[in-house]
Amino acid sequence: MMSRLSFAATAAVLVLLFGSAALLYPGFFSARVIANLFGDNAALGVAAIGLTFVILAGGIDLSVGAVLAFTSTFVATAIEHHGISPLAAVALALAIGAAFGAGMGALIHRYELPPFLVTLAGMFFARGMAFVMSLESLGIAHPLYRRAAAFGLPLGGRAALTAPALIFLAALIVGAVLLHATRFGRDVYAVGGHAPSARLLGVAVGRVKIAVHALAGACSALAGVVATLRMGSGNPAQGTGFELDAIACVVIGGTLLSGGVGSLPGTLLGVLIFGTIQIALVFDGRLNSWWSRIVIGALLLIFIVVQKLLSRAATRRARATLKETEGE
Repeated sequence: MMSRLSFAATAAVLVLLFGSAALLYPGFFSARVIANLFGDNAALGVAAIGLTFVILAGGIDLSVGAVLAFTSTFVATAIEHHGISPLAAVALALAIGAAFGAGMGALIHRYELPPFLVTLAGMFFARGMAFVMSLESLGIAHPLYRRAAAFGLPLGGRAALTAPALIFLAALIVGAVLLHATRFGRDVYAVGGHAPSARLLGVAVGRVKIAVHALAGACSALAGVVATLRMGSGNPAQGTGFELDAIACVVIGGTLLSGGVGSLPGTLLGVLIFGTIQIALVFDGRLNSWWSRIVIGALLLIFIVVQKLLSRAATRRARATLKETEGE
């Protein structure tokens, strides 16, 4: 019930923002702008997918932006300096990202360490390793990579879904099926709702925590690959503060930071809200990009307050139902 209300609130905010921008700026309501929403925010969306799993399981991951930077630098270095094929470089990057996330998840579970501190350490480590590989941006000139970056699925007129947008949509579909149509997804919700109860029900809590962090690491690595396709280069300085944007999108999408409540469609809406604000500022042309941070911060605060109120209302209803049952 709470998840549906949060999703409805997020959808209402997106419709209000997009509708207002469409009324204010001619040409805003077009297939090209909608396609750009997915393409321009593909890396953010892919990373937010992995973070949704982690937060739903009651955790957090601050290493997202650093892993993105490491991956983009690794792919560029592997292709340009070591002659590795783009497909092999991407596969290695995804494997490293998944292993890195699984390692953090294992530390969190095995030694009962705070996810905040473990992933903070992971953030520093991944960022440092990115700069060890290269101190500056490195372009990717491989023909196959350039063709992939230039690919677009025509939607009519001047609109097209770029390769990053298609990767984002594919990752979203796979993630939604995994979360909402498999036993693993149900286990993620159970662990985030109440880990001790989930353990009593036979859920392998440790495996779930390791798995969601591995998935988040793989998604962060894929976000780095998407970033290289958009920018045509790898950059060790890229993604600073990126994890905060991704967390904001997940929370605005209706996922509780305490875990157990949320959905990937909600995360998609959160990403689209983030993108709508940025594109609206570009159309306006009078305000600088920092206004998007102010608006996102205000929305994040509002959604946290709304989630708290909904949580309290749900608790009161549960207690009232329990009293009625006991009275009978």
